[in-house]
Amino acid sequence: MKYPHLLIPQMLENTAVQFPHRKALVFLGHTTTYRELQEAIVKFSSALYLMNIQPRDRIILFMPNCPQMVIAFYAALRIGAIVVPANPMYTEKELEFQINDSGAETLITLDILFKKVSTLRLRTSIKRIIVGRIQDYLPPFKRFLYPIIGGKGMESVSIEEKNGVFLFQTLLQKKMAEPSMPPFIPDEIAILQYTSGTTGTSKGAMLSHRNIVNNLMQMRQWYFTLHEGGETFVAVLPFFHSYGMAVGMNLPLSIGATLIVLPRFVPKDLLKTIQNYRATIFPGVPSIYAALNNQKGIKFDISTIRYCISGAAPLSIPVLKDFERLTGGILIEGYGLTETSPVTHCNPLQGKRKIGSIGLPLPDTDCKMIDPRTGNELPLGEEGELCIKGPQVMRGYWQKPEETARALKDGWLLTGDIARMDEEGYFYIVDRKKDLIISEGFNIFPGEIDEFLMAHPKINEASAVGVPDVLRGEKIFAFVVLKKGERATQEEILKYCRDHLVKYKIPKKIIFKEELPKNLMGKILRRILREEASRYNS
Repeated sequence: MKYPHLLIPQMLENTAVQFPHRKALVFLGHTTTYRELQEAIVKFSSALYLMNIQPRDRIILFMPNCPQMVIAFYAALRIGAIVVPANPMYTEKELEFQINDSGAETLITLDILFKKVSTLRLRTSIKRIIVGRIQDYLPPFKRFLYPIIGGKGMESVSIEEKNGVFLFQTLLQKKMAEPSMPPFIPDEIAILQYTSGTTGTSKGAMLSHRNIVNNLMQMRQWYFTLHEGGETFVAVLPFFHSYGMAVGMNLPLSIGATLIVLPRFVPKDLLKTIQNYRATIFPGVPSIYAALNNQKGIKFDISTIRYCISGAAPLSIPVLKDFERLTGGILIEGYGLTETSPVTHCNPLQGKRKIGSIGLPLPDTDCKMIDPRTGNELPLGEEGELCIKGPQVMRGYWQKPEETARALKDGWLLTGDIARMDEEGYFYIVDRKKDLIISEGFNIFPGEIDEFLMAHPKINEASAVGVPDVLRGEKIFAFVVLKKGERATQEEILKYCRDHLVKYKIPKKIIFKEELPKNLMGKILRRILREEASRYNS
């Protein structure tokens, strides 16, 4: 397919010309039209430029979903800077690493996070901090009440504009002539998206304007039923994450959709939002759909949703079936990685959908499976490491040539995921290569055990991990979260396993938990569970 020779902010500029009066953002009742959004982006980019921020300078965006995040993202890209999204839940140590690794000198945040970032200036490269306030984008009545009912952790902080600290809204309100922006090309790096990648250490995936725009065009061709200027997306996925940024922010804004921006996930608030705004598209992750399944006696009308798209973590068949039975909506599973901008696969919106599959590759996306040990390509149907080549594949890892060389081989990205392809070209993720359990000489994929346990009528979530064992190499411990109101014993679950699993796949211990540790995108953190299992094993 043909791809436009455009920069990321030009996609939004085109939308603003086409749909100037359409609502672009709705945030806690406050609305922003496409014309107003584009005007704010131009003003803020001018302010950044007049601060002497140069092309290729890195800018940290340390915020939850809010209008300031959208404005700052496109404004930074408009002057050729490189955006470095950061998780607002990061500890000071985690944020300090990302700042110093990227070499960023500018950080944009909200006042509720200012205390965390202000102490980092002495031990990082940060020279300037721009601070926004949540109440600046609230309707008048909510703006008045916000200091009173903001809630724990949401208290407004007094900010003094001095010593390299600036207020976001002050910069927007300044009258300034728009300077001529420096020329740069789509092959320039647009985003440093930090990820554990395929080898476990934190690193910045270098994604160019071309990578992001090409992936947007791939998605728009795949999601061909989307109506330009006629959709309403719900954005509860965090914009700092590659999936939330691509499918939750860039895709809807590139087609003139109205974007309902939610700063955090609260099940009943989400359902109420879908009903009140008659949302049509809802990208999510498995943990969100599982949480909605647990909202007993749903009384909200969410029938306007045409498609829900699941990504970022494996979607279990029980969660998918329960969600569709509960809501009547269609839940489509896809797949991607930070290193691929991020989407590479998806089930068709119309046509054959295979439950349990991540679907088919997007246009111009080539895939193959290789033997993880030898690197040899495997025949159809065999399980191996999934490798991907396409216009959305990253340029490499920031200042890490050795890591880049391990992840990219002759243009192919080694994903670290074990997969297989069926005779119709549909792909199935078996598990992560690094999560493989080797017990009694057998290769065991923990995802298979997770899926089996979650088919038990009393189990809501499960995660199996391997722990060292002198005789077996590794033995299996399974962590289990029961459904609300259910009770079960370890022996009951183990009997269920013994009745249906081959002996070497049976867990040696079942550990019941109230909840499993997850990141903000809903991925279960097996590393933490392995550490906990090791304590039980000692």
